[in-house]
Amino acid sequence: MIASDTHGLHGKLAVPEGDVFVHCGDFTRRGELKTVSDFGRWVGALPHRHKVVVAGNHDRTFEDDPEAALAALDAAGNGLTYLQDAGTEIDGVRFWGSPWQPWFFDWSFNLQRGPELAAKWALIPEGTQVLITHGPPLGILDRVWGGDRVGCADLLERVRELQPKVHAFGHIHEGSGIDVREGTTYVNGSICDERYRPVNPARVIDL
Repeated sequence: MIASDTHGLHGKLAVPEGDVFVHCGDFTRRGELKTVSDFGRWVGALPHRHKVVVAGNHDRTFEDDPEAALAALDAAGNGLTYLQDAGTEIDGVRFWGSPWQPWFFDWSFNLQRGPELAAKWALIPEGTQVLITHGPPLGILDRVWGGDRVGCADLLERVRELQPKVHAFGHIHEGSGIDVREGTTYVNGSICDERYRPVNPARVIDL
């Protein structure tokens, strides 16, 4: 099950059953530790056997004070897995998670397009089957309200090289949905729309 961009409104989300819960970041508005703790407790109470989380550009404390943020996220001993340029294996399926995106105002986990971002995507190992990033690849579920495509070209290139089964992300609320291309299922799991209303459903993907 894939969700993203709940922005503190996770309690309003209807969560379908599944084996693995994935959140692609922006579970807070501005990285508030109280919201991080509340989100961690909420995730811990979900029935899914495994929970995997990456941060997003709104989750400021995960870049500014990662020790405090991680302590808050796991305050209830919920056993979730936080990934930041790191991987994990679940039931033989290889996951990789990363929070970065092209520079977006003055938020967190921003990097300039080109070599800086390409270096992060180069860390994604061969054999990754489920890729979790906060931002989308260029041209796939990345269109903003004005019509521009704002995803990352270097991320798209790396995904095409690796051909994971699933690429899950969020960040662009207007792009919420699913698209299948060249054997990869792309999922923009944004729950909030562009007005920060939690109107989109969580997405269920079978592997």
